[in-house]
Parts: sequence; structure tokens; C-alpha cells
Amino acid sequence: MTWQPPARSAVAEQIYAAAEQDRTQRPDRYSLDVDSVVERAEKRFSAELFADGWRAGLAEFLDSAAQEARLNAVGTRMAAQSAVGRLIAGAAIATCRRDHPTVAATPLEPPIVIIGGWRTGTTFLFRLLGTDPRLHAPLPAELVSPWVFADGPPARTRTTSAAATELLHTLNPEMAHVHPSGPDLPEECVLAMGTDLRNWGFTSMMRLPSYASWLAGQDLGASYRRYREALQLLSVRDPRRFVLKAPAHTAELDHLIAAFPGVVVVQIHRDIVPTLASGASLFAVYRATYSDDVDPVEVGRQLVDQSEMWFRRAAAVRASTSAEHATFVDVDYDDLVAHPADVVGRVYDAAGLAPAAPVEAFVAAYHAAHPRDAHGVHRYQPADFGIEPGEIHERFAFLMDSP
Repeated sequence: MTWQPPARSAVAEQIYAAAEQDRTQRPDRYSLDVDSVVERAEKRFSAELFADGWRAGLAEFLDSAAQEARLNAVGTRMAAQSAVGRLIAGAAIATCRRDHPTVAATPLEPPIVIIGGWRTGTTFLFRLLGTDPRLHAPLPAELVSPWVFADGPPARTRTTSAAATELLHTLNPEMAHVHPSGPDLPEECVLAMGTDLRNWGFTSMMRLPSYASWLAGQDLGASYRRYREALQLLSVRDPRRFVLKAPAHTAELDHLIAAFPGVVVVQIHRDIVPTLASGASLFAVYRATYSDDVDPVEVGRQLVDQSEMWFRRAAAVRASTSAEHATFVDVDYDDLVAHPADVVGRVYDAAGLAPAAPVEAFVAAYHAAHPRDAHGVHRYQPADFGIEPGEIHERFAFLMDSP
């Protein structure tokens, strides 16, 4: 089997062609120049309100996107819109907190945060726990625009989120297979992060090697503190305990723990070869939406390097004194698949929660509402991405000594 980019429908091809024509006629809409992006964001807010450190992050992101990402017109527009949106979000959050000073005192119970490698069942467990009425698994609109929820949930945000999801699935239906998404499905924390343009989520969507290298050397402590502030806005009207999820937290455990003392971290472990192969397939599908030139072997190599760094960082934090300020629950992927009710029970015990209902019935109800493979089967082979099992097992042997 040789990986190929997902086939595009006639409708999708029309959208891509229209975008290329639009880029020719209105190039300003596709500019990845820092000043151009700032000018667009300043139509909403003064740059004085942007998150601290935004300019360096913006410059690194835009330069990498322009020079390395091999973006088509749709991808170029998405990159510019993402940058503008993150700057505006930072300013909007700061403005909301300024206008509502009591928000800073909004208490947050230590969240339950699910981490692990790509494609290890993190989304399943996250969305399963999110059906517990006592827990708050944030929806896409909440993560992207948390400030609008401080005064109560507006109706328009769901409509906007639904339209964005529909467009993505029109452009690339395979995205719904590899990671089902939609306005009513809880989503990863990375949607809310990066108001300073420091966000590991960007690296899954586009080829950004120099940005990823730069990001690896950055201190994301302030980024996590701002994420806590965003969640406080959501808690003003909804005080439920958060359950959160993002593989990217694996690389930033020290900052996660510092921002959320007492956090319950659920780390899911899976054999590293299918973890990397499935993750590379996910990245390749995502990138094929925004680029017409995706090299699957290169995607695999970059993911292997990044994952090794993430797991080594996580192991170091868990061996340090920082780990004393968190509760860790280690879950084997095979156990999660075979015995999800037992895993849920362990998470509840660690979080000090009594089951809201018989756990077996709770899990069965979720499976009935969300049948496995309802969106199709995700198929991949390690060789498609240059992943050689023996080499990978040797390279990641340090995981055997990690928690």
C-alpha cells in the first residue's frame, strides 16, 4: 500500500480553483507578511492588547508558512486567517478580563487532562468522559471564542462552527474519517491556545520545520497561563469541572502542571509503531487539505523526531519534583479498547469522583450514540511513511523505563 492524498470531489476542485483565481486577483487577502496580518487584526483591536510575545511568534509562524509549507491558495488563506484569529482572540480575552475584573477570581477545580501520543484513544476517552453531566468538555466555539460565553452562550457561534466544519469536510472528506469533528463534538485544547502564536497544533496542519524547531526552544509558561484565563471565562456561567485533551500537552507537562496545580493527568500508552504510523497518516491527511505537495515519508520523519522530543520531555517532567503537584493515571491502549469501563473507573477514582451512573451502562450508552468506525475506517501502513518497526522500537526503547 502506498499513501496517496485524498481524492478531491468536483465541488472541492471548484473551491480550490476559485481560491487560486482569487489569489491572483486579490493577493492582499493571501499575504503572509507580518505587517499585513497585523493590519487586518488591528481592524478589531489595537496591537497593544495582543498577547505578550506575539510579534516573535507571528514572524516565525508566517515565515515558515510562506517559505516551507508549500501551501495552495486555500492553505495560504487559512494560515493568514489563523494568525489574524489568534491575535484577535488574545486581545478579546484581555479586553473581557479588563471589563470584568472579577473573572480573574473565578475558581477552577483541577481539571482532568488526557494526553499521549497521536491516535492512542485520547479523543475517545475525552469525549466519553465529556458526556458525564458533571464535567465540561469544551466545544470548538468555546475554545475559539471563550470571551463570548462570559455573558452566556450566544446562538451564532454554533452556526459559524458548523459552517467551518462543513467546508473542511467538503475540501477533504477524509478528515472526518481520521478525526471526526463538528460543532457539537468536544475538541482539543490547541484550538484555544497560541494567542501569542506559540502552538504545537499548527505543526499538525502544515509543514513548518523551522517553526517547530523554534517552538521547541520556547518557554510556553505564559501560553498556559493564558489558557487558564480563557477557561475562567467559560467558567463564569458554567462552573463544572473541565475535562480536557491534547496530545501536545505531552511536550509541555511542566507548564500544564504549573497552570493547573492538582491536575489529574491521564496518559495513554500504545505501541510506538502504530502510534507513529497512524499519527503520520493523520498529519498527511490534514496537510493535504492545504498543500498539493505532501511527502508522506517526510511527514513520518518529522513526526518521529517530534514525538521522541515530546516523550522524552514528558518522562523528564514525570521524574522531577513537578510531578508531585499532579496526579497521574497511566492507561494502556489495549486496556482502554478492551475494558473502557475499568479505565473510566480508575479516572474517577483519581479525580475523587463517584460514578454518576453504573460505569458499564455509562460506556454502553456512549458506544450506542457513537458507534465505532461510524465515519469510516482509518487505514495506513508504517512503510507508507518510512517507519521501520525495528528501528523505531530501538529508538524509543527509553519508553520502557518511563511511567
